[in-house]
Amino acid sequence: MQGTRSRTRTRTVDGAPGTRIAWPATLAAKRHTPLRADHLRFVREASRSGELHCFALDCSASMLAGAQLALAKGLLVALFNRAARERAEAALICFGGTRADLRFGPAVPRWWNERWLKPIGGAGGTPLALGVRRAAHLLERAARRKPAQQRWLWVLSDGRSRDWPVRPAAADRIVFVDFEHAGVKLGRCAQLAHAWGALHRVPEDLIER
Repeated sequence: MQGTRSRTRTRTVDGAPGTRIAWPATLAAKRHTPLRADHLRFVREASRSGELHCFALDCSASMLAGAQLALAKGLLVALFNRAARERAEAALICFGGTRADLRFGPAVPRWWNERWLKPIGGAGGTPLALGVRRAAHLLERAARRKPAQQRWLWVLSDGRSRDWPVRPAAADRIVFVDFEHAGVKLGRCAQLAHAWGALHRVPEDLIER
């Protein structure tokens, strides 16, 4: 048990020991298995600038066609609610067709507003590079504003794109939530996650049971 505790405390979101659980990282590590001690990730207590979770939501036609957009929205609501409970900042970028729009933040969400998502309709292709670039600019501004803040990028997409965007330098941690359900898969989210040293998850990994 002593060895387990020692290993657990070293698994922090920024490499330093802490006592407050970082739930997004913990759930990503746990995936669909029962929670174990070695899944726990902790927030460095010395940090005074908190966290920023930037969510980039794919609103393309392919996400709408397979009802994956509705699933992504439901998961997004849960992640926003968790950010609100932890008083973390959040930002929402929606991309589809030829657009990548900032819909919220960065700010601490006080409540969920359905208007952030109601105007979003799945349409057009998947401008993955455009969505990531918009998120990268937001994270760069956040890094200048709060250098010590832990900055997360969550990409919720089916990855049905030939884009190969550059990894945002200001993102400390990146999670690809892969919604691809097509018969012939491109595997773009998994490929980018591997190239970027990011986490690659499917929605079921993050749904609390």
